[in-house]
Amino acid sequence: MKNINVLILALFGMFLFQACEGPEGPQGIPGEPGEALVGTTYEMEVDFTEANNYGAFFDFTVPLVDGDALLVYMLEESPLVPETFGWRLIPQTFYLEQGILVYNFDYTVDDFSIFLDDSPIDFSTLAPYYTDGVLFRAVVVPSNLVTARVDYTDYEGTMDLLNISEDDFVRIEPKK
Repeated sequence: MKNINVLILALFGMFLFQACEGPEGPQGIPGEPGEALVGTTYEMEVDFTEANNYGAFFDFTVPLVDGDALLVYMLEESPLVPETFGWRLIPQTFYLEQGILVYNFDYTVDDFSIFLDDSPIDFSTLAPYYTDGVLFRAVVVPSNLVTARVDYTDYEGTMDLLNISEDDFVRIEPKK
């Protein structure tokens, strides 16, 4: 019987105090301004040829801060819906008749490179689709976000998190 009375009292209390509202409290003390979460962004078109050793080098327009990270995405046609393209985080692996093809990248605080990784494949036998005019986007992730639990494979989610729009991408050319 005691349990039922306690239960009824608890339910009555929940309904009674559910809609309690009072006047808004005073404004708090102004804090320090927040940090901007916009990383530097680049867009590159790469031709992978024997002359450039199937890779391209790029300079950052602004050197990275120690601890910053670089994400590189490539524009790739959907295997399920022809003529539909999406951004994929690299490294990206393709299993072809000629062998395994891997797009990869590396970076320092001053520059980065995108290349066809050492694979047991003759790159000269690849169709132009895989080597000519491949479009990439690079996004510098500020060091204060590097350890955040974020799914960076989700291109749209990453762009939203970093507050990056299509207009923010700066077109850069490979080093000669």
